[in-house]
Amino acid sequence: MHEPATLPVMIIDDEAHLRITAGQTLELAGYEPHAFESAEAALAALTPDFPGVVVSDIRMPGMDGMALLREVRSRDPDLPVILITGHGDISTAVEAMREGAWDFLEKPFAGERLVEMVRRGIDKRRLSLENRELKAELEAQQSAPGPRLVGRTPAIQRLASMVQRISQVETDVLLFGETGAGKDLVARAIHERSRRGGHPFVAINCGAVPESIIESELFGHEKGAFTGAVERRIGKFEHAQGGTVFLDEIESMPLSLQVRLLRVLQERSIERLGSNVPVPLDLRVIAATKVDLKAAAEAGRFREDLYYRLEVVTLPIPSLRERREDIPLLFQHFAVVAANRSGLEAPPLDAAGISALLAHDWPGNVRELRNLAERYVLLGATCDYRLDALLEGVGSDSGELALPQQVELFEKSLIDQALARHRGCVSDACEQLGLPRKTLYDKLRKYGLKAEDYRQSETP
Repeated sequence: MHEPATLPVMIIDDEAHLRITAGQTLELAGYEPHAFESAEAALAALTPDFPGVVVSDIRMPGMDGMALLREVRSRDPDLPVILITGHGDISTAVEAMREGAWDFLEKPFAGERLVEMVRRGIDKRRLSLENRELKAELEAQQSAPGPRLVGRTPAIQRLASMVQRISQVETDVLLFGETGAGKDLVARAIHERSRRGGHPFVAINCGAVPESIIESELFGHEKGAFTGAVERRIGKFEHAQGGTVFLDEIESMPLSLQVRLLRVLQERSIERLGSNVPVPLDLRVIAATKVDLKAAAEAGRFREDLYYRLEVVTLPIPSLRERREDIPLLFQHFAVVAANRSGLEAPPLDAAGISALLAHDWPGNVRELRNLAERYVLLGATCDYRLDALLEGVGSDSGELALPQQVELFEKSLIDQALARHRGCVSDACEQLGLPRKTLYDKLRKYGLKAEDYRQSETP
């Protein structure tokens, strides 16, 4: 989100001297004051997604400050409204806070207090609008067909444009990117946006298939082709007929097998092991690597002729470090997916959380970020949803804790979420969790949780 150079503040008061004094104070502090002598005039000028805050007196002729507050909240409940009350009018201030006012100032007030209150309100407004923009971006991304390339940085937009263009033409593709950068997702996006989208997408990790069986896995075999071949087997290439074969970690493919792959790419046919009959193929091949294949070919670790056959169209996949502005959006996307899958809820990112995300180096790229978002939803309650703690393993430590400890953390998180959702009502929490009352009380004692704490937390 791009915010204006000077952030606006609406000042609403029927007394001219207060409008002038407050405006001068805020202008000296670097804000852009907009003064109005009535609530009606201010509402007429209030635009959607107004990036600032509203400061208004309560007692005014016509529409008063309380009525203004209700109208503003009906338009945008996230817009901070600061109300100015008369001396000793505590009951009105309490009512205003219950109605949703961000804060209140009691006359007479110091200019420093006004500036500090506006600063905090501006910070809240900025965060609200950032989360709103993230949500809108996610909704737009989720409307796209096939796997979504979530992001708005130039690097990911260029990639999305290339994916769309390449998906419409018949050509093999080489994807190059670090581990966890999303090569599999890009391959699926190309497949599903192409005319082959209704046919099989067959993914093969060349580094995970034992060399002794990879030839049979890819090309299939006839009955009796070798010891143990008791029946005909259709290989991955043949199974992908009409669709796409995705060869991940192609740098791990044995040199002897690279010769056969080159022939498949050139002739678009295979021969099963134990057969001399060619089987025609109609498919696209997408290969992926995390190493420099040209350097590998020059070093004799990869066939040079296969490299030049594959590199006709090469798509570089940017790492997270190359598109840091996308990190909060991606995190929000993965958190929404995890929340929908688990039935849990987690608070949106705050300023500290965004800072923690942007400061991290992300050696595991998108895969690491997705895992963090899932921990945030499942285990975030154990550390008050502090992303810095989850990144360091504090409170969750899923990388070092034994499985029983991780299960306990998850169970405690589920109980915590249920009690919070039902405001400490044990009966409703039991129903949601599917637990007998005695079992839930045993677990509350085990984890040091008290139902009354959740009831007290709802008191204004």
